[in-house]
Amino acid sequence: MLDTTQSTARSDERFATAGTSRGVRLATRLANAAPALIEALTEIATCRSAHDEVARSVAALAGSDWELARNRPRRLQRLAVFVPSNNVLYSYVLFGLIPALYCDEVVLRPSSRVHEATTRLHELLDGVLDGVGGAGRAVLSDANQRAFTRACRDADAVVFTGQFENSLAIAAALGPHTRVLRFGSGPNPIVVGEQADLDAVVRDVIAARLYNAGQDCLCPDAIFVHEQLREPFVRALADGLATIPIGDRRDPETLVAPLVYGDAVEGAQAFLADHAEHVVHGGRVELERSIVEPTIVVRPFEPAFHPPELFSPIFCVMPYRSCAQLDAWLHSPTEMERGMYLSVYGETSFTGHTVGTAVVCRAHTTFDTEDGNLPFGGFGERASSVLCDGRSIARPLLVSNEVRER
Repeated sequence: MLDTTQSTARSDERFATAGTSRGVRLATRLANAAPALIEALTEIATCRSAHDEVARSVAALAGSDWELARNRPRRLQRLAVFVPSNNVLYSYVLFGLIPALYCDEVVLRPSSRVHEATTRLHELLDGVLDGVGGAGRAVLSDANQRAFTRACRDADAVVFTGQFENSLAIAAALGPHTRVLRFGSGPNPIVVGEQADLDAVVRDVIAARLYNAGQDCLCPDAIFVHEQLREPFVRALADGLATIPIGDRRDPETLVAPLVYGDAVEGAQAFLADHAEHVVHGGRVELERSIVEPTIVVRPFEPAFHPPELFSPIFCVMPYRSCAQLDAWLHSPTEMERGMYLSVYGETSFTGHTVGTAVVCRAHTTFDTEDGNLPFGGFGERASSVLCDGRSIARPLLVSNEVRER
């Protein structure tokens, strides 16, 4: 079962003196709308991930006053946002509602993949900013990408959440002086070292890989397991997946449901066809029903292999012999570009805050670590970076931090 307590159990000072702040008022309004929001979200997400998304959104709003007091963002006239196709409510909060506390206007363009769901969420939250002192407004744009890009020229900053290559084209169209915040993705590997607690790590791996049936940029696309633990880990993982059926995404018990995006199903089918000899559990794909069953692929460690973003319930397991192998892989040009997070369990050789450009999460998954009031991502340019004045600077991003007075 997914553990959503990490998204609401914040023990730091941001909630100690919250009182009736603007953020808490917004959080209360959103929490009151939770049933309707979950109904809308389950058109594109599992019920479990929808509940988790609402919890994270409430927590981020409740912590927003602390965030803004900490970063002191300057007042903006307009922020333009390319909304992603996953985590649409959480993205609406992080890129829409919280910035509206220091922006006159936030204009959000929904992804064409989830336009209807995003529009429904916007309608449900219409008026949520009313009466909140100093808040601007959050509006949706129906413009196509080209027209919206032209409109972005008048924005103080632009949030882009799509493919990295598209961000280059959009930045070129905007001109060199528009600040573009690029929120991308990465493989978010999990390392299972010799000293890992097998039961705990298998539980965490399943929860992280099956978040919204695998349709999230924080899901791990690579699982490195020390060769001494290969057999017991794969056996325990297969046992855990054997009891997980494919169900209706509206069912609170469902972990794996038909995928929302056709290209994700096609990508999973192609990946499994290329690795058919390495499939040790599952492997069934039904294009017509958009079904990809939980699948384990165990392939040899190869320095030149860099898994794609799977966006499906595929567990790509690669045994490793030494930490030096992983260190070299994480410092390869490909991974230096897309370094985001690295979850490390029972591998004591990694002692720093980062390995390559990936931020280390110790005995935690990316979902346990991510915090809506703190910078997100790693130091890989494709994972998170700022483009302005002809320069690209890779670093974890938080909108309020990037637009503060400097």
